[in-house]
Amino acid sequence: MAKQFTDLLLAWDKDQNDRVMPWKGEKNPYKIWLSEIILQQTRVEQGWAYYEKFIHHFPTIVDLAKAKEEKVFKLWEGLGYYNRCRNLLFTAKWIVQHFKGVFPSTYEDLIALKGIGPYTASAIASFAFNLPHAVVDGNVYRVLARFYGIETPTDSKEGLLQFNELAHHNLSKNIQANIIKRSWILVQLFVSQHYPIVMIVFYKINV
Repeated sequence: MAKQFTDLLLAWDKDQNDRVMPWKGEKNPYKIWLSEIILQQTRVEQGWAYYEKFIHHFPTIVDLAKAKEEKVFKLWEGLGYYNRCRNLLFTAKWIVQHFKGVFPSTYEDLIALKGIGPYTASAIASFAFNLPHAVVDGNVYRVLARFYGIETPTDSKEGLLQFNELAHHNLSKNIQANIIKRSWILVQLFVSQHYPIVMIVFYKINV
């Protein structure tokens, strides 16, 4: 069943997912981190321009760490949730001071950074360093629930634990790991653009 799930999403990604985004396929951990922080509680359409502005003014994490706070906050203006910007600056300086400007490459080091939670740590670990960490959120939980016929509420403590374990269980630890990991990210695009289709396809699979 896990292979069916992955094959379905990858086929959709290959044949139908033509959405272009500046961070799509990115392997640079700094740029992945920056995009994830900007897109927290922010629509892609809005965050896109901010991401490009930050990359233009601060092409590396060292540039961001050395920047004047006034300039960084000015560029952030309009995005709201300014604590994200404070954490961005703090973490950039921390990485320069404690990791010599090189982004940490393990999940444990990533999640220990200020402003980085499980989702962002998994995204950086998976995309930048090819580590087996499923990048999951509410959309992924809902699709897994439908696909596997699980009735546990996705927003409950039990549900969060169950779906995270299920997502990680589906990760392949062999040479196909990168393909399997990518499927969890595809779920989010698949759901947002074709949610009714997802429900129909998964229903047919489970019949």
